[in-house]
Parts: sequence; structure tokens; C-alpha cells
Amino acid sequence: MRTVLDLLRLLADRADGDARDGELDRVVAELAASEPEAGALTLRVRAAMDAGRRRESELAALVGIARDLASESDPGSVLQAIVRRARGLLGTDIAYLTLHDPERGDTFMRVTSGSVSHRFQSLRLPLGAGLGGLVAASRTPHWTGRYAGDGRYRHTEEIDTAVAEEGIVGICGTPLLVDDEFVGVLFAANRSARPFTAEDVALLGSLAALAAVSLVQTRRLADTATTLRELRGAHAAIAEAADAHDRFAGVVLEGGDVGDIAEALGRLLGGWVAVLDGDGATAAAHGPVPPGLDARAAARRAGERDRGGRPVPVPCAGGVWVTAVIAGGQRLGTLLLGGLGAGDALTPGQVRTVERAAMVTALVQLFAQRADEADRSDRADALTELLAASGAPRPTTLTRLAALGVSPRRPHVLLVCRCHPARRRALAREAAALGGRSGLVGERDGAVVVLLPGTDPAAAGARLAHPASEQDPDGAVTVGGAGPLQPADGADAALAEARRSAEALIALDREGECASASDLGFAGLLLGERPDVAGYVRGILGPVAEHDARRGSELLRTLEAYYAAGASPTRAATALHVHVNTVAQRLDRVASLLGPRWQDPDHGLELQLALRLHRLGTPRPEGTP
Repeated sequence: MRTVLDLLRLLADRADGDARDGELDRVVAELAASEPEAGALTLRVRAAMDAGRRRESELAALVGIARDLASESDPGSVLQAIVRRARGLLGTDIAYLTLHDPERGDTFMRVTSGSVSHRFQSLRLPLGAGLGGLVAASRTPHWTGRYAGDGRYRHTEEIDTAVAEEGIVGICGTPLLVDDEFVGVLFAANRSARPFTAEDVALLGSLAALAAVSLVQTRRLADTATTLRELRGAHAAIAEAADAHDRFAGVVLEGGDVGDIAEALGRLLGGWVAVLDGDGATAAAHGPVPPGLDARAAARRAGERDRGGRPVPVPCAGGVWVTAVIAGGQRLGTLLLGGLGAGDALTPGQVRTVERAAMVTALVQLFAQRADEADRSDRADALTELLAASGAPRPTTLTRLAALGVSPRRPHVLLVCRCHPARRRALAREAAALGGRSGLVGERDGAVVVLLPGTDPAAAGARLAHPASEQDPDGAVTVGGAGPLQPADGADAALAEARRSAEALIALDREGECASASDLGFAGLLLGERPDVAGYVRGILGPVAEHDARRGSELLRTLEAYYAAGASPTRAATALHVHVNTVAQRLDRVASLLGPRWQDPDHGLELQLALRLHRLGTPRPEGTP
């Protein structure tokens, strides 16, 4: 007969792990038969010991799970580990986890273990819908042995269809919470009607709490790692920009200009660069700038989306980046770049590099602008001093001209340019660029006056004259020229002549053209300071006179008779004592020499005046009419 002492010994051995369950069961049965109260007590002790051992095993498993989760750094791997361990620890057919979506206010299926239904794996659970929605809404665990017929839950067609397709019968769900922060729901489910015990719910809750902490920590570590990468990237971008800034500063300290900065930027980024001035004209370029690129249009479109000096992408020529060149709140120009490859996208470091290039370019252009303004002011003052002199200027004026690069003894031409007042400044800059270090530009009496080295005022003025157009109705630039002259002899007479020529062009409805007194025909004879009568006659009748001298013909005499007869070939033939056909043939020859429009009223007037002056200046044989 077994005694209580035998039972206590076997229980002690069981606690140490040495006793066999079969022997212990036989001792308990014999004792219960002989002493019922002692047997019942023994069964309770055994149950408590089994529960303690199970709890100890579960705690050991949780410690192991915590250790495994702590070693994971990827949020996705953490989630996979959570559901896999939950399924194994509770011995269920399926385990799955949904995450909270703050934007949509529901939870969505994130990861599953043991699932075979695609519909179930892509399920979303609105708050309050289904068992999972109720767990998310109440933040408390819920479980059921038969979900399909359980009226405690708000069933929806979408959820019920997915659950049925997966074959789920019993479900247990518990919330993932960290400091009142709702993360999601952890589920364990079976495909058979196996009820969940309180111990199962508590175990799943312990795993959910552990998983929630691990998941939040992993997310924060991932966020920290992302932040560190961004900081490293930002630091690299700053370092790259600082190196570029040093390089640009070196270019400036070595006396470089915007062209050198454009070259340095193009080499740093591996693309083409163009720098526009404040008027939109190209001031410098490096690399293969697209030939079809409308730089001014690109700068204008970028100005509509100005980001305070940051590069702005413009959809043209395969991708162009535009940056305003600004100093002291004044836009001095525009920097364009492209051809960078890789979709023409700029990295943060390249953005900072472009910003540094724009900043240094602004400083260089600002210094150059101020230097140019000072130089233009000096040149304008010198021109004013020259034009103010009546006759030869003072020696101090000549010395000042020589210091500015203007040779007083070289031939020069003087131009007076009339334009819309709003265009004078731009015209003055254009004229200054045309003259370079050897010209003078200033404003006088509402006109832009230009002194340039050269001997042909018409050719020089043609480079500045510009007609109006439908797109620019105020764009006409009318230029009157005079010269050649030597500044050492004075320029006041040339100024008066050039001004009269410009006014004559406007009076003759020839705005936008360029002419000197010699180019204006008989009007030039009236406007010129020293009328060149012989030159005027030669310019009008030269081809006809040369033909008469070379062939012994009488074309000039025929022209005189033709006009004297009121432009009648018949009466001219009578006056010349020749046949009318002869007159017609001679006039055809005149047309071939002077052009088909020689009989137009304007041309006819010029021809008649030239013929009169030719007669006054040429002795005639006796007996000729």
C-alpha cells in the first residue's frame, strides 16, 4: 500500500524532473482509493505544479522571443518573428498581425503565418467591425470559439467572406499598446472549434505587449538610422558645397570672371553652363549649350516659379536648371545649366554647389557692374567735355581722352542715336560694348551720343540702328552719323551734323535706319556742315557719266533733254535731233545702269538736281544746248 510519504517523494522527484508520470499516476490512484481527501489534495498539488511548470516554460519562451526580437533591426523581420512565435507558442493553425493606419482610421493585414487565402491576407478591418475591429476600437482582448455564429461582433460581408475562405473558426485577438499608443492587433486562430482558455489569452497578451515594445523600438531605430543617413548626406552635401565655394573663391581671387566661374561649375557638375546678364543676353558659357535653347524664355519661365535663389527645373531642352543671380536684392542675371545625365536631377550637394556658384557670380557681376558704371561715367563725362568745346578742345581734355584709351589723332566717327527713352540705357550699354576701351558713350539732349574709332559713320551706325516691329513697336533706333574726324580738332561740328542727319531720317519717315549727310541725297547737301557737291553728283550720276566717258555715248545729255521735255521721249528726240527709238534705247541703257526704279518721283528729283549741279560744274562746248 502506497503512503502519503511515497507520494511526497514522487512529487519532489517530479519537481526535480526525475519522476515518471506513469508511476506518479499509479501512486495517486492508489492513495485516492484508500484516502480520498489525500488523493484530492494530491491532484490539486499536481495541477498547481503542472501549471507552474507550464508558466515557467512560457516565461522561458517569452525571454527567448524577447532576445530574438532584440536582435532584429528591420521592422518587417520583427513582424514576421512575432506572428511565427505566436503561432508556435499557442499551437494554433494561423497567426496574423494587423497594423493601425492613422490616416484611414482602420487596421490592415500586415503579416500572416499559416494563411493560404490571398483575400484574407489583403483584408482591412474598420474600427468596430469584426473581432479585430472591436479589439482595435476597445483596446481590449476578445476571443471566440466560433466566430461565424457569434453575435457579439459586427459582421461584414468582406470580413466574413475572407474568414470563411481561410477556414477560420476560432479567433483570439489582443491589442498591441505602448504607453497608450495603439500599434495594431495580434491574432491567433484555429480552423477547428477549439476554445481559447484564459491562459491562452494571457499568453497572447504577454507576447503582444512584448511585440509592441519591440516593434516601436525597431521603428524608432529605423527612423534614427534614416535620420543619421540624412544627416550624413547633408553633411556630405555641405562639404561638397564648401569645397566648390573654395574653388569659386579661388577663381575670383586669381582675377577670374563669370566665364571662369561657368567653366568651374561645368567641370564640377559635368554639364553645360550659361550665364545671362540682367538684360537676358549671354554673358558667358561653358560646354555644349543646346543650340535650340531659348535662354531668355527659360529664365522668364523660371522667374515665374522663383524659389528665392534655389535652382528651378525648366521643362525645355531635355531639362534645364535655372538659378537667379541676386545681390543686394537686385537680380543681376541668371545661371542656366543642363546636360547632367541621370535624368538631369540635382543631388543636395549639387544644389548647394549651384547656389554657391550663383552667389559668387552675383558678387563678380556686382563688382564688374560697379566698375563698368564708374568707367561709363568717366567716359560720358569725357565725351561731354569734348563736345562742349567750341573748336579744338583743351590739352587737359586730350590727356583725359588718352587716359581712357581714345587716341585724339586717330580718325573717329560720331553717332547720334534716337530711340524711346526706356531703351536709352540698354542702347548705351550696347554702344559701349561696340566701342570697347576705345569708344565714348554718353547721353545728350535726349539722345545717345557715341564716339567710335573708324572712318565710315554709316557702317558703324548700322550696327546700332534697329527698326520697330509688331512685337516691339517702341524698338526703333535711328542713327545719324558724321565723320571721319579727329578728336584733337574738336567734335562740336560733327555733333551738329549727326544730329541733323538723325532728325532728317525721322522727318523722312525712315526711323530705324542709319545715315550720314552724304547718304541723304540732296537733303544731305542742306544738312551737311561742308556740303560735298561733287561727291553728291558722283553718287547719283556716276555710273551714267562713266559709261559716257568709256563709250563716248550721250546718256547724260539725253537725260537732260528728257527731263527738259517733261519726261516725253518724243519731244526729247526732237530736241536732240534723233529718232524717238534712239531715245528709248538710251533710256533703257540708263535703266540698266541706275536700276528699274530710276523714274520714281524721289529718284527723278535726285537725278534732276544732280544734272543741274553737273551742268553748273562742267564747262560745255559752244553750240551745245
